[in-house]
Amino acid sequence: MKRKKLASMLWTVGAAALSETAAAATLDLYVDRKTQQIFAEPGPGRVKLGTFMQVDETAGAAPTTRNLPAAAVPSSAIAAAPAAEAKPAKPAEKKWYDRIALRGYTQLRYNQGLGGDAADLRSPGDRFIGDNQGFGIRRARVVISGDLNDRVSIYLQPDFASTPTGSTTSNFAQLRDAYADIYFDKNREFRVRAGQSKVPYGWENLQSSQNRLTPDRADALNSGVRDERDLGLFFYYTPKHVQERFQYLVKSGLKGSGDYGVLGLGFYNGQGANRAEQNNSLHTVLHFSYPFKFANGQFFEVGADAYSGRFKIAAPGSITVDGRSFTPKDTAPVNGSIDQRVAVHAIYYPQPFGLQAEWTVGRGPELDLSRRQIRTKSLRGGYVQAMYKIDGGSIGTLFPYLKWQTYRGASKFDTNTPRMLVDETEVGVEWQPNNAVELAVAYANMRRTNVSSAPYRRIDGDLLRVQLQVNY
Repeated sequence: MKRKKLASMLWTVGAAALSETAAAATLDLYVDRKTQQIFAEPGPGRVKLGTFMQVDETAGAAPTTRNLPAAAVPSSAIAAAPAAEAKPAKPAEKKWYDRIALRGYTQLRYNQGLGGDAADLRSPGDRFIGDNQGFGIRRARVVISGDLNDRVSIYLQPDFASTPTGSTTSNFAQLRDAYADIYFDKNREFRVRAGQSKVPYGWENLQSSQNRLTPDRADALNSGVRDERDLGLFFYYTPKHVQERFQYLVKSGLKGSGDYGVLGLGFYNGQGANRAEQNNSLHTVLHFSYPFKFANGQFFEVGADAYSGRFKIAAPGSITVDGRSFTPKDTAPVNGSIDQRVAVHAIYYPQPFGLQAEWTVGRGPELDLSRRQIRTKSLRGGYVQAMYKIDGGSIGTLFPYLKWQTYRGASKFDTNTPRMLVDETEVGVEWQPNNAVELAVAYANMRRTNVSSAPYRRIDGDLLRVQLQVNY
């Protein structure tokens, strides 16, 4: 009996000792996810494989082991892991000249008198109107533009079909635009435009000649800013969603005017493009325009502009009126004449029917024949244009239109600033067989003052106008 109790005690002690020895010989192992190396200690990127018992290979008998639970290990950790994913190489940063784009357009024009005194007609907007005229290159533009970085972009546009005042030959190269847009935020909502650029006065003045339906701009608005441009600083604010609308109205073929801000404020010389300042007195311009989008997708833009400054007219020249010769007297002070205008515009975009209208009032220098002097007088005028967009599929796009314009005011950039009386009706159609070619044909009944020479007679004539435009 004693022998049985002693054997039982020895077996219990031995089992306990064996259990402690086995516990001391266990080992936790970990595998690194990337290198697949085995470690005895945990660490970053390591996954536990399980708990293992050390085996004494010198012992003859098979060791006693415990049934130990193993931690759940992802198959990707146990299996040979693939090589680390290769990260795509970062593309080389583009140089500023890699972000520069080149485009442009050329307009070939032909005018033919049909009746009345068409041979005596003259227009500030088209030097090919008049007698002894044939084909002419109205514009030959090349635009160089692009982003220098996220906050600065440039725009350069020369015209290779210019005719300087007094020249007997044509097709000179002359600068139209040369400016930089400097943005103050990453969304490009606030910016300043520095250089020679369009003055934000008049919606049609801002619309590119490449996109305009009619051959020429209305005299009432265009007479305010020579060549629509001047040298100065212009501050613009355009919310992000409105930027997208302005871009769409141009790129979609709806004849938009581009992004000149919902709000604009500018300071410029006031003498016109490519002309030196004459009076050390800047003009100031205010601009507002907003393109509403209705629920049916229709766009409707409304706005207003105003500018104020002093304009220095060219030296008066001798003229002969009713058999009497005289040189008008400039009654303005040494810093120039008062030059102020306000304009409003409304554009119901052609989707497919469209209406476009502008009106302006103001005051500025004007020849008073009865007093033989140039003094400040009032002015007014505007236009209304109806149009219809027909998308003809394989034959292209047709744009029939009808435009009426009137103006009672001075032509301040011409010698002696003569008074212009303009009443004009034009009907025409533009055909776009593809993006590269546009052909426009129009009939115009013109009643306008010939401001190129005294006695500044008013001429009435009919004109056939044809223009071929190539875009590149």
